[in-house]
Amino acid sequence: MQERLQKVIAQSGVCSRRKAEELILAGKVKVNGKTVSILGTKVYPSDRIMVDGQLLSKEEKVYYVLNKPKGCVTTAKDDKDRKTVMDYVPSGARLFPVGRLDYDTSGVLLMTNDGAFANKMTHPRYHLPKTYEINLQGILSDEDVKKLRRGFTHNGEKFASAKVFIKNTDFARDRMLLDLTIYEGHNHQVKNMMAALGHQVRRLHRSRFGFVTVDDLRPGECRRLKPYDVRKLIAMSEEKN
Repeated sequence: MQERLQKVIAQSGVCSRRKAEELILAGKVKVNGKTVSILGTKVYPSDRIMVDGQLLSKEEKVYYVLNKPKGCVTTAKDDKDRKTVMDYVPSGARLFPVGRLDYDTSGVLLMTNDGAFANKMTHPRYHLPKTYEINLQGILSDEDVKKLRRGFTHNGEKFASAKVFIKNTDFARDRMLLDLTIYEGHNHQVKNMMAALGHQVRRLHRSRFGFVTVDDLRPGECRRLKPYDVRKLIAMSEEKN
């Protein structure tokens, strides 16, 4: 199957897609010995690609799941010198996180070097389910639960319907433990949903992404996904498409 040249270059890890486009326009990319300077040129997997005099390597696609601990950021580097998720994956692996978890949020985080896979896991049109365990300050009313289950709008922000399972209610301390399954992936979405209902999230743990869990991993541990797991996640995304 053919793919756009700039996309192939970017997925190889040499540079970003924008930089790849600049290199193509500058005449610094060759395909099978011929200079290519037209954006949108498509190439086959078997094509020999040279970028600025260097042969493009065919990088093996790898997939990991990390039990992200609290107290680290979901980026490759941090200008505040905080721990990042890259501190917990195999050294030397060119990986990037699939989506994002907040600094103080723990749980399932996929890591890969496959841009197409990452897009399928995070793009809004695919709607993969993600389950969060929420330790909530405050107790949801029956009406709150109904709102979550049918979807609601708050101050112009729309929240799609979600699945809710109440695990424990502590009336004495005004706290609640619940599982919330959402099909969107906006920044701070779970915290924003709870805030819209007038409650604050005390602790947040993503317990499931699709069918993937981290029940077998301690915080900070990761494991490589099996090919079957990757195929199943892709199939789930396509079912929702």
